[in-house]
Amino acid sequence: MTKFKALGLQKSLLDAVADLGFETPSEVQEKAIPILLEDETDLVALAQTGTGKTAAFGFPLIQKLDSGSRTTQGLILSPTRELCLQITNELKLYAKYEKSINVVAIYGGASITEQARQVKRGAQIVVATPGRMKDMIGRRLVDISKIDYCILDEADEMLNMGFFEDIKDILSNTPNEKSTWLFSATMPQEVSVIAKRFMHSPQEITVGARNAGTSTVQHEYYVVGGRDRYPALKRLADTNPDIFSVIFCRTKRDTQKVAEKLIEDGYNAGALHGDLSQNQRDLVMNSFRKKQIQMLVATDVAARGIDVDDITHVINYQLPDEIETYTHRSGRTGRAGKSGISMVIVTRSELRKIKAIENKIKQKFISKTIPTGMEICEIQLYHLANKIKDTEINEEIEDYLPAINDVFQGIEREELIKKIVSVEFTRFYNYYKKTRDLNTVDSGERSERRGDRGGEISSNGSVRYFINVGEKDGYDWMSLKDFIRDTVALGKDDVFKVDVKDSFSFFNTDAEATERILATFTEFKVDGRFVNVEVSRNPGGGRGRDRKRSGGNKDGGRSGGGRRRDRSTSGKRRDRKSSGNSSYSGKRRDKRKSDFF
Repeated sequence: MTKFKALGLQKSLLDAVADLGFETPSEVQEKAIPILLEDETDLVALAQTGTGKTAAFGFPLIQKLDSGSRTTQGLILSPTRELCLQITNELKLYAKYEKSINVVAIYGGASITEQARQVKRGAQIVVATPGRMKDMIGRRLVDISKIDYCILDEADEMLNMGFFEDIKDILSNTPNEKSTWLFSATMPQEVSVIAKRFMHSPQEITVGARNAGTSTVQHEYYVVGGRDRYPALKRLADTNPDIFSVIFCRTKRDTQKVAEKLIEDGYNAGALHGDLSQNQRDLVMNSFRKKQIQMLVATDVAARGIDVDDITHVINYQLPDEIETYTHRSGRTGRAGKSGISMVIVTRSELRKIKAIENKIKQKFISKTIPTGMEICEIQLYHLANKIKDTEINEEIEDYLPAINDVFQGIEREELIKKIVSVEFTRFYNYYKKTRDLNTVDSGERSERRGDRGGEISSNGSVRYFINVGEKDGYDWMSLKDFIRDTVALGKDDVFKVDVKDSFSFFNTDAEATERILATFTEFKVDGRFVNVEVSRNPGGGRGRDRKRSGGNKDGGRSGGGRRRDRSTSGKRRDRKSSGNSSYSGKRRDKRKSDFF
């Protein structure tokens, strides 16, 4: 709290900070709060989603308001209903010790007369979506002609959603003397136009490089044939048993179709797109936040305002038209200081887009191969073993043990372990044993040339390792890479293709480092626990053009993998309902002209 006090916040806000458990201001908060408290100024703040922007403008706004006046003094525009409600709830928490400050949310899908009634009762702060705010202005249900502060939150998202004219109309109803604070992840041309037209000599702060992606996100791409996108998606899910992800499609129709296929194949999936009612959207988002849905398939517009900190993966089932949109997609993971992974499934003809995105976000993509069936079986086998090991014993089973022991009588310990593990493993093995390699030749050749983060590491000469630590031990792909590199004294790019699972992980090095690595991790302990490293039997992610294609059936039917839902009849009905799994009735496709490349 001392660090927040140094920013100039008053006691009532510091008490709220203490209640919320905030200890250290984020970079955007450290830069923005003192500027906004000290001066009546316009501000442009460029920072990625999930960096604490709401507090960066929320605390100064609350501190500067005249709590004795019931007139609307602050207007906050946000792109979606979800984000509008989230900002409103957060501001109420910030202002909990400011008894007379009232915050009202204005958004579509709710009673406009009730919202107007709340504003009329006295709302110093109004948080609104552009469409509903313009409607209320047109009906003269709200007066923003005397506001002192106007905040545009996620400005680039609002403009990407087509709110440019609405925002211009709304701002034209506000006084010239106000302070305008614009917060955005990127600075596309439309945002620059708004800044030049409606702001006066704004100060500018930038957290990270302008228009760049966050450093906590690892970017990967997988090259497959056009017909193999969905089988590739399933394999990526099966390779990450604890996945909690958002999957992006370009159209509402594809979004619904992919979600329905995932549900049919036994995954905890749901759809989020514009054809869903507000009630269906709420059901889906509530299920996602509770992790009842682990794979949320969404369009870019529908996903605006999703604010969930624990998303492990963003999967680009299809690339968007605009690079800025990719930045927003990948920003859904790697939030609040955590690491994340953004995966892109591409065809050979789309490889040029990867380079364009790299140039824009100032980060390199890692070329990876779609895992083979046997690699997935290995990962699922380790996952199952650790799940059994970590399962808490239910003491209620005690009464049944004599009968169970009779069933297992005569079976040796090793054979019993094999049987228990085989119950789940056989399902994966039978499904994947005859599936073919989904990787195109280009993916192997490019992976061989580039290796990790654009390096010159040869995929043919690399070795894949298994290590018995993972997320439960506090590691993510960044920290595990650093741990291995520092422990073995390897170079910056000598450890690559790091895949961290719940209780174990995989990584690659050049073959010449194998002896050093295995020697270092012989009888090696961390905090009294043995950390074991061994060469993986299936060197996933490390093979290039030497990978041989195997014959067999295409991926299809019911998958052997993923996080399976409850197979009871009631559980199946619940999954389908929460996913908004209604038939797609719209016939229009997204016809917005592409200016991506």
